[in-house]
Amino acid sequence: MTGVAFRNLSKSFGQHKVLEDINLDIDSGEFVVLVGPSGCGKSTLLRMLAGLEPISNGDLLIGGTRANDLPPQKRNIAMVFQSYALFPHLTASENIGFGPKIRGESAAVVDKKIKDAAAILNLHDYLDRYPRQLSGGQRQRVAMGRAIVREPKVFLFDEPLSNLDAQLRVQMRTEIKALHQRLKSTVVYVTHDQIEAMTMADRIVVMNQGKILQVGAPLELYDRPATKFVASFIGSPSMSFVSGGLRSSASGAHFETATGEKLSLNGGRSSSFSGPVEAGIRPEHFIIDDSTNGLQLKVDVIEPTGSETHIYGSIGGEQVRAVFRDRVSVRPGDTLPVTADPKNIHLFDKATGLPV
Repeated sequence: MTGVAFRNLSKSFGQHKVLEDINLDIDSGEFVVLVGPSGCGKSTLLRMLAGLEPISNGDLLIGGTRANDLPPQKRNIAMVFQSYALFPHLTASENIGFGPKIRGESAAVVDKKIKDAAAILNLHDYLDRYPRQLSGGQRQRVAMGRAIVREPKVFLFDEPLSNLDAQLRVQMRTEIKALHQRLKSTVVYVTHDQIEAMTMADRIVVMNQGKILQVGAPLELYDRPATKFVASFIGSPSMSFVSGGLRSSASGAHFETATGEKLSLNGGRSSSFSGPVEAGIRPEHFIIDDSTNGLQLKVDVIEPTGSETHIYGSIGGEQVRAVFRDRVSVRPGDTLPVTADPKNIHLFDKATGLPV
């Protein structure tokens, strides 16, 4: 195991800069997830770590050693790709043991590595099967086994679950996390799926437009987002936003929409900011409230899931989504009075997206 550090790392393709001033420390044994929308630079950063992309500026340190000019085979890093990339004419066992065999390791050593990897990944019953005879999840486990036998310092995963169906993704998330806990290895995992990030990571790195916006534990990012972008990206369903301004009254500070609807901000929140703001509320934090102080949610679509009721609608013409644990009796076109606990209301400067 070893740690990884990026120091003022940048990457350009010609005149186009795709990564800018990346600074990040990944501790030995840590599971770090790089998350962000398509094109944010997360896969490029992973490929630079693997040695598949040259570094334009800055330093990459692996185990404290500068690795900018090390070829991929000398970095002792194993990578699991989105595509399984298995040899179709080789069995699962032969695929797993291909690397050690090519490196000239003895047959006994190769066989032991295959059996050890199969035990970790529960693949014993499938070692004699060809990739075409395996399910998507089994193929991905074989690809992971091929990485394990390399005994790498760092595991890299590049959106390994995106080709799987929903049920398999849930299963494989659990298996990858369990694998990390058994091997105590350093893992850098790239995904655009923030559910994967929230459920698997020790720390999440949120990226956008080639920059790191926030780094922290999953619940830290969920509860205290550093920008509106992070607030909207972390959480499923995503946070809803309503425009308005901050006002003060005898009862304390409150948020007020252009149509005069109000949300109390009691609890020491300041109303001194004078510019337009947006109130961010997570769907599960909406509360049905018949009092006069609240927002009016015009209902467009209702989705009952059994355990929850998801309501899509608008507040002041802006699209929102609310999730209630109760079974709410409303119909499209109805107006639902809602509010939120002040501690669950996030306020952002509408111009900059920064917290107010």
